[in-house]
Amino acid sequence: MVDFRGVSKRYGAQIVLDDVSFRCNPGEHIGIVGPNGAGKTTIFSLIVGEMEPDSGSVLLPSDCRLGYVRQHVGSGIEDRPLLAHVEAAVPELHDLEQETHAIESRLQAADAATQPQLLARLGEVQTRFEALGGYSMRPRAEQALSGLGFSEAAFQDPMGSFSGGWQSRAELARVLVAEPEVLLLDEPSNYLDMPTIEWLQRYLREFKGSLLLISHDRYLLNALTRVTLEVSAGEVERYNGNYDAYVSQRELRYEQRLAAQKNQDRRREQIETFVTRFRAKNTKASQVQSKIKMLERMESVDRPRRLRSPGTIRLRPPPHSGVEIMRLEGAGLSYDAEHWVLRQLDLRITRGEKIVLVGLNGLGKTTLLRMLSGALPLSEGRRVVGHKVVMGYQSQDFAETMNPGQTVYEAVKSVAAEVPDQEVRTLLGGFGFSGESIDKPVQVLSGGEKIRVAFARLLIKPPNFLLLDEPTTHLDIQAREALEKALASYSGTLCLVTHDVDFARKVATSVMAMTPPGITSYAGGYDYYKERIDRAPPSAPAPVAARKGSARVASPGDKKAMRRERAREREATRAAQRQLKQTIRRAEKRIELMEGEKVEVLKALSSPDAETEFGVLNRRLKELQDEIEYSTRQWEAAAEELGE
Repeated sequence: MVDFRGVSKRYGAQIVLDDVSFRCNPGEHIGIVGPNGAGKTTIFSLIVGEMEPDSGSVLLPSDCRLGYVRQHVGSGIEDRPLLAHVEAAVPELHDLEQETHAIESRLQAADAATQPQLLARLGEVQTRFEALGGYSMRPRAEQALSGLGFSEAAFQDPMGSFSGGWQSRAELARVLVAEPEVLLLDEPSNYLDMPTIEWLQRYLREFKGSLLLISHDRYLLNALTRVTLEVSAGEVERYNGNYDAYVSQRELRYEQRLAAQKNQDRRREQIETFVTRFRAKNTKASQVQSKIKMLERMESVDRPRRLRSPGTIRLRPPPHSGVEIMRLEGAGLSYDAEHWVLRQLDLRITRGEKIVLVGLNGLGKTTLLRMLSGALPLSEGRRVVGHKVVMGYQSQDFAETMNPGQTVYEAVKSVAAEVPDQEVRTLLGGFGFSGESIDKPVQVLSGGEKIRVAFARLLIKPPNFLLLDEPTTHLDIQAREALEKALASYSGTLCLVTHDVDFARKVATSVMAMTPPGITSYAGGYDYYKERIDRAPPSAPAPVAARKGSARVASPGDKKAMRRERAREREATRAAQRQLKQTIRRAEKRIELMEGEKVEVLKALSSPDAETEFGVLNRRLKELQDEIEYSTRQWEAAAEELGE
């Protein structure tokens, strides 16, 4: 379907692709991974013909229908209504529709001799229109727009009235409804919230064509792809399996190649030693020549490239605080005293909680975070900060507040003069800055690099209450993994907004879900939250707060309605308790099984034999330890909520 044959591409002195060959077969779902700037987007540009290779060729079928969602939306669409823009995804449909109208007009005045020809052509046009999905285009467009978070009331709004992020969603809907044979998605989740990412994952899982996905979102890569292409150092290497399988195979392949290189080097050294020793002896001349030819024929084994480690971000212990971190009482926010963003909000955050705020964009997640941080003063109600609480708030634009003339090292050291130099360098190393890179000026850094430096500034003296707004934006997979490990072990309190499902799974111990009726709290982490919303009855659990204009559960004067509501709440409570008990039992079973396997792995490591694979066993031991820790956190959260 898509065939790269010996493709090379460079920008000036930088070699992006060097004699690259790979194939995307029909129906394959392929994830494309690699460091920022490695050439992933260049591959897409070569496929769609936006650029030409310096050498080699990119082959596609002549009639192949491509769908390409770029990271940035083009111009010239500002006045077009949203629904019309999405419906125009297949230009041929418009041409066929116009031809249909023209034929129907001609039929009214046609004589008996020309009518059969016109009717035959009309049949061909209508058959083609149906084959391209013309008759189902509008419902498909409406379904895609609704799934991506657009309200029906916005369908006729002009494209220019939407922000850049919402325009990107519209472009995604447009490409999805076109049902191309080859779908190219470049970071499709950048502007999506978690419920929309979940919808996109379900939609694309049923996609029958070939999918090429560039993403830093491990959830999408694992859920959607069955092949992984690694782009790095000018090379493209194919792995069977999703992202997790790729990581496992990548390390194993590295070890195999390293062993093969060592064996070849040892063999080459032995041959060269023989040649050097017996070159001057006539009796060994034929053997020496044979060895020399053997050396010439010996194929070189390239030194394998090590998969870049996510690094380790070591955080200093945060200062101690009281049990209650933050409390909002009847809190509300309005910019004009008429239209309320949030209202009548009551919530309490206690020490050690790690909360993720989830919900569709526009429901106030960032606003709530800013209210908690004090960056936005309340319009009504109270905000109570706990005893000895030290807050650290990271907004989406906090990277732009740094001094551009400072070096990376100076930018961090300037906010923590008392911290030892080595500790500063160690923290920066965990964010991917080591060696000479810590002396780079801030003004020459990329967006992702600035984000990493800003995080280092925030975490060099970690507060005991962190509020993070989209912390993974512009971070590659390795940086995300390093940050999530640091935050998972962080002993303070955390409240964050993120669209990275895997990040939320690994870090959060509770969820605040923001929905049109209000805000609902769930203890037990993101997976527990998903189980609850998938199984809970429509009225459970009751929201802790409501937005302006949302209906209350029952009028205070309606006693019958209040009794019904209390009955529903009791049933919801019993259902929640049953679910918590199931969670506890499942966690206990998983911990028991993994502890048993851990004992076996330790036994194999302590009593090795000739066939013992230490690398495989050590990796499995680390996986087991992480899984036991994660299951233990799930058990503790569920047990605490249940009161056991």
